[in-house]
Amino acid sequence: MGRCRNRGIDWWQGRFSGFGYRVTVPRRAIIDVLATAQKHLSAEEIYILVRKVYPNIGFTTVYRTLDLLGQTGLVAKFDFGDGRARYELSQGPGGKRHHHHLVCVDCGRVIDYDGFEQEEKEFLDKVETSLSKKFNFKITRHLIQFYGLCENCRRQNNSV
Repeated sequence: MGRCRNRGIDWWQGRFSGFGYRVTVPRRAIIDVLATAQKHLSAEEIYILVRKVYPNIGFTTVYRTLDLLGQTGLVAKFDFGDGRARYELSQGPGGKRHHHHLVCVDCGRVIDYDGFEQEEKEFLDKVETSLSKKFNFKITRHLIQFYGLCENCRRQNNSV
């Protein structure tokens, strides 16, 4: 089951058990699939990939497990405007993996963006501080998605 086990699957078990949940074979298989995914997967795609290593799993189990993993903060759920929820690990063996997304409205490509420049970090910090003060609201996390056209689609559409 993929490179996650090779790098130490145990990174998530303590957090998961800390919420009072058991570590089961289906849950482990779902984490393995997400840990080796090269893109944001739908529940259906996860189900198909998990069935290759754990044929007895049902779609309902995958869906409920994704919901449970989302509640624990191990998995993030996204809506990129294609009518399907997409999932990815929100943290891994190295800790939290905060990033933003660039979503192409033409081909659906999603680009993860985590190479923040200092001025971008400062800007986001200012926005969070301002909003916190303005609304007396403690911000604990944020999600930013930019929608537009990727380089390939712009080239095909002769857009600038």
